[in-house]
Amino acid sequence: MEIKLSNANPLKIKTHCLILSVGNQKKLTATTQVADSASGNYLSKILKQGDLAKTAGAVVMLHNVPELAAQRVLLVSTGSNESITPTDFEKMCRAVAQALSTPSIKDCVIGICGSDIEDKDLTWQSRTVAQALVEKTYSFDLHKSKKAPANHFDGKATLYIEDRKHNKALETGIKQGSAIANGMSLARDLGNLAANVCTPRYLGKQAKSLSNEFSSIKTDLLSEAQMKKLGMGALLSVSAGSAEPAQLICMEYKGGAKKSKPVVLVGKGVTFDTGGISIKSSAGMDEMKFDMCGAASVFGAMRAVAELKLPINVVGVVAAAENMPSGEATKPGDVVTSMSGQTIEVLNTDAEGRLVLCDALTYIDKYKPDVVIDIATLTGAVITALGNHTTGLMSNNDQLADDLYKAGTDSQDRCWRLPLWDEYHKQLNSNFADLANIGGPAAGSITAGCFLASFAKDYHWAHLDIAGVAWKKGAAKGSTGRPVPMLMQYLLNRCS
Repeated sequence: MEIKLSNANPLKIKTHCLILSVGNQKKLTATTQVADSASGNYLSKILKQGDLAKTAGAVVMLHNVPELAAQRVLLVSTGSNESITPTDFEKMCRAVAQALSTPSIKDCVIGICGSDIEDKDLTWQSRTVAQALVEKTYSFDLHKSKKAPANHFDGKATLYIEDRKHNKALETGIKQGSAIANGMSLARDLGNLAANVCTPRYLGKQAKSLSNEFSSIKTDLLSEAQMKKLGMGALLSVSAGSAEPAQLICMEYKGGAKKSKPVVLVGKGVTFDTGGISIKSSAGMDEMKFDMCGAASVFGAMRAVAELKLPINVVGVVAAAENMPSGEATKPGDVVTSMSGQTIEVLNTDAEGRLVLCDALTYIDKYKPDVVIDIATLTGAVITALGNHTTGLMSNNDQLADDLYKAGTDSQDRCWRLPLWDEYHKQLNSNFADLANIGGPAAGSITAGCFLASFAKDYHWAHLDIAGVAWKKGAAKGSTGRPVPMLMQYLLNRCS
């Protein structure tokens, strides 16, 4: 999609669709007032008829508005609040992207940037517009023999701003929004692929492809033999029952100063999770192809970072394995030794994500990280706690937790912090090993975080449990690409 800027009078631009905003209580915003006057108050007359609801993102499409060069005018409501909230503006952008999804609209002029939005500058506004437009172009039909016709706007979009002194800010936002949406698309593709296609080895090939596309990314793949030499008994205990070999995928992006410590992102890449010997019920098991969405978000963030050429050092590590039952699979009650030397009693083989992650968290010491963030579809318990709207956040560092919370709020990809108190750690006590891999039915998400914290004591570390937000069910079934927006907002904030 082509997204450009214009300072020209939007009322005189020949376009298939001109998008204007209408403020609180149907009060016309500045640009819309000019359009209304030029049209002989045509717009205000239409609004008096009550066709535009007061909710943020409500739209009404008008055709052949007098004295305007545009074939159509799309009016979008800013909502009934006294001021436009970031959530309201995001709803407006998504509504615009949806309204443009008709084959007859090949180009548009968008005149909604420049509004007074709570604590949000023009870069954020243009980024939100661009991200919504590019996100809307996403579709997944790689496994279909017949491709459905495109049902989205994929033409030329022009963002209007009157004062050209703001052009740089808007251009920056357009680049950021497009890159974030592209990263989300990669994450969604990897999540949506069938598990017989998206295997650990496939993820390794995708990492190499990313290196080929962006020379700023260097990729290294560790085989099971190499992991065995390093003592990664926890990770290898998960892949033991599968014919598919595990891989540890390491992607390095060096855009910052040579001596600058990197941000390390660690993704759970269980490409299919049967539960192993502690096998899951068959209902909904097909959705366990999404158990690698943490890894997918690492891929998406690495792609976006490289596209934007951010002045920062980032390492993306993916612990990729397939969890299957077989005669060689790890059994409940088995004791394995992690790379850190800590022994683990595997009480439940379906609590496998923490086993692949703990060895990865030990391995990344070689990068001397500034901060470490792991991302995983780790527990169903986080859905019980937070539903399908919010990512669970746990951390051993208050500043890192605050920074991620702010990034989630800024990007509308929100998270909520849960505690890691000593009382929860005690639930992981084992009679036969240093710790157990589950802590009982109470506080399942927190005890999973406590388990990981045992392998991240040397770092400023945070854990994002995305089990509730990584994919959708039902008619909209598919990967969401979250939390790529939160991760990118965090990295952008560090750069600034």
